[in-house]
This record gives sequence, structure tokens and C-alpha cells, in this order.
Amino acid sequence: MLKDNGFRETGGEKTEGSSILEREDVTELARSGVLMDSEERSGTVVFRNHTPVCFDAGNGDFELLPVTEALKRYDWVREKYYFYAVEEDMDEMTLRCARQENPVGFFLRVREGGRVTLPFQAAMYMTEENVEQIVHNIVVVEKGASLEIITGCLTRQDILRGSHLAVEEHYVGEGARLVTTMVHSWGPEVIVHPRTGTLVAEGGEYESRYISLKPAKEVVINPMVYLNGRGAVARDLTIVLSTEGTTVDTGGVITLIGKDTSAELLQRGVCIGGVLKQGGLLVGKERCRAHVDCAGMLLDESGAGSIVSVPGLEASHPDARMSHEASLGKISPEQVEYLMSRGMAEAEAITMLIRGFLGVDAAGLGEDLDRQIARIVDIAGHGEA
Repeated sequence: MLKDNGFRETGGEKTEGSSILEREDVTELARSGVLMDSEERSGTVVFRNHTPVCFDAGNGDFELLPVTEALKRYDWVREKYYFYAVEEDMDEMTLRCARQENPVGFFLRVREGGRVTLPFQAAMYMTEENVEQIVHNIVVVEKGASLEIITGCLTRQDILRGSHLAVEEHYVGEGARLVTTMVHSWGPEVIVHPRTGTLVAEGGEYESRYISLKPAKEVVINPMVYLNGRGAVARDLTIVLSTEGTTVDTGGVITLIGKDTSAELLQRGVCIGGVLKQGGLLVGKERCRAHVDCAGMLLDESGAGSIVSVPGLEASHPDARMSHEASLGKISPEQVEYLMSRGMAEAEAITMLIRGFLGVDAAGLGEDLDRQIARIVDIAGHGEA
């Protein structure tokens, strides 16, 4: 058990296990890039099922609170940030989050000009069968500030069923920068419906990376980004492996509202079974530049797996310059043969081609996660989970 490693209570009465993480929990969390033993993190939040078991602000230049406490302490949190980037009546999932009398989640604010040099990490971790985990997290990066967040959402490896419903709201201030990496690893019967909204002010930058290590039975995500200020920038990368019995719908909409905004939305998927739906819509309302690229690699030869790839563009301004492309295919035998002619074994050549196709950048996420990503590539290369 881990006890004396800087974990802080969140207030109120202590609940059983609230200040202790088992060693097996630490190992599980590392699979999603959440490194409990590392000094390379600015702070840590861990929710196990419905309970916060770690709330450590470290020495970072930010304010960290449970979202319920933030709502009680600051009127402006509810007025400016609570269900503002995501509408509470958007769908049944957001309504269920809004009905929570005491919402579970965290509020994280980087004050104006604050530069958080090490990544902050958060985990939404399910360790019991048939748990319905509902969370609402709010991240505010004020003017001129910067932050990187690594979030792991996962079930313990022996957990088969459950549901994860989440509302994530991001607010990127003028000239601020926010980088988010979200890593999912689920049991085979889990239902996952996150709803994310991000508002970016003038000169702000938002970069998002979503990596699905182990798909659930059903995953539906449709992150919404609004580039509200002049010169705002968004980059979005989604990497998904679809396996037998899964349905993954990635979606994503970036709305370019301010002048001279720019966006890039990239979807990369490998299907060895199940259904993979790739989407990406760019909406240009002002002079802007943007590109959406959906690419899928279908490696299931049984005919049971499928990929649907539909990038989209919508413009209401004559100077909105936007482009899209979609491609579906498989590994080229010529490429494999070329690499084999250079001395590689066939399996090694296939692995290299898949990794290059996915374009994975796991910098800073740790050796455990890099091994998991390598395993995805290996699974895809052999066509079996």
C-alpha cells in the first residue's frame, strides 16, 4: 500500500481507502500514463469509482479544488464556467451529469501568466463491476498561462462492465496554451460517453490528443472546440484501435469564429473487428485556415469489421479556406517487401508501418504507456486481440 507520498485529503470525513492506493492500483494507472511514483508531474487527481482518493496540488502555480467546493466557494465558477462550454441539455448524458446534486470531479485553474512546467495528471478509475461513474471536470487556463494535462480513464483489467459519463469543460484564455492527452483503456462491456467543450480566446492555443488503448463495447465522443478570438489555434489528434464487438464513434467539431484562426483535425484508426466511425467537422465563420484528415486501416479480412470515414466542411465566410481528405486501406505488400529487403522480419516491418500510420507521439507519458501503445501496434499487426 502507498501511504506517505504526498496525497492530500479533499475535506470532510475520511472515507475508507481515501488516502491509500494499493500497489496494483498504481500499476494499473501507469497503463494510462498516470504515474503515481513519478516526480515528473505537477499535481495529481485520482477518482476511484465515485471517490477522490488523491487530490495533490503539488507546488504548481495553479488552484485545484473538488468541483463541488469550487461551486460553493466562488459564485463566478457557476456563472462563467459551469455548463458553459458544454450545454447541460445537449443530450441525455449531459442532463444526467447536470442532475447530480453533488457533482464528482475537479476544478483546475492556472492563474494569469502562470507557467506549469510539468504535466498535471488525472485519473478516472473504475475498480468495481457495473459501476456508473459520472464526472464533471473544469479546467481554466487564464491569460498568458500554460498547462499540460494527462488524463487516464480506465477500468481495472478484471472489470468487464460499467459505464463512464463525463463532462469536460476547458477555457483557454488570451495568449494561453492548453495541451490535453486523454488515454482510454476499458473492459469489453463498458459504455463510454464523454462530452467535451473547449473555448479558446484571442491568440490562445489548444492541442488535444486522444488515444484509445483498449476499446469499450461502445464509445461515443464528439468534442466541440470554439475558436472565439482572433488568431486562436486548435490541433486535434485521435488514435483508435477497433476490435471485435466494439463500436467506436469519434466525431469532433471545431468552429472557427475569430478572424485568422486555424485548425487541424486528424483521425487515425486501425480496425481488426467491430465498427469504427470517424468524423470531423470544421465550421468556418470568418477568415480562417483549417484541414480535417480521416484515415483508416482495415486489417480484418473476415468481413465483420468496418470503417466509416466522413470528414466535413461548412463555411459561411468567403475567406474561409478549408480542406478535407479521407482514406481507407490496408498495409501495402510492396512496403512490407521493401522493408524486408532492408533486413527486417515481416512482423517487424508490419509493426513499423502501423506505428508510422498512427503517428503516435507518447513523449512524456512514460515507459508503461509506450509499451501499451507498442502492444496496440502488435495486436493490429497480428489481427487479433
